[in-house]
Amino acid sequence: MAYIEINNIHHSFGNLEVLKGVNMKIEQNSFVTIMGKSGAGKTTLLQVVGTLLTPTSGQVIIDNTDVFKLKDKQLAAFRNRHIGFIFQFHQLLAEFTALENIMMPALIAKTNYRQAQQRAKELLDRMQLSERLEHKPSELSGGEKQRVAVCRALMMNPSVILADEPSGSLDSQNKKELHKLLLDVKQQFKQTIIVVTHDEELAKISDKVYMMQDGVVK
Repeated sequence: MAYIEINNIHHSFGNLEVLKGVNMKIEQNSFVTIMGKSGAGKTTLLQVVGTLLTPTSGQVIIDNTDVFKLKDKQLAAFRNRHIGFIFQFHQLLAEFTALENIMMPALIAKTNYRQAQQRAKELLDRMQLSERLEHKPSELSGGEKQRVAVCRALMMNPSVILADEPSGSLDSQNKKELHKLLLDVKQQFKQTIIVVTHDEELAKISDKVYMMQDGVVK
């Protein structure tokens, strides 16, 4: 069995069918990119795999867990512990420092505060951001914000990292650094990474590329 199985996923918004029977099998510790034109359904699929959106029909199995059979609290706990998210515009909380933003998933899971703080500091150190831990998002560069977002995604040591256009808001130099960072994450932390992107350079470094068109994966 593949580490992630996506079986015949359909999803509609009202009368608009966005996902029209998506099937994918993704192996553990693989780096997968999903490409396609805007409106193809890429982000909707990523939200379904990340359990942020319940499909109209179909099945998502992650590490032998049929996720949409879990009850709401069980699903929220599974998402928090097993799935990390990286978004195009970082989605950092403006009123919190870099350190606090990274700690957030652990605090939601009611992890011991000191343990969470230590883990967050270790991640910041790995990302060469130790001197920025008390800075708020408005005081960070675009590249620094994205590295903080990567740290937050890694906070609970999840088995799966989902990234939605992670390099979309970055300049060419920061894109290169992010691409290297994602490869390092895969190698060092042994995560499975799924990226939705228009970035052909990012697709080139992935293990497998899926093309999405009109709500299906080819």
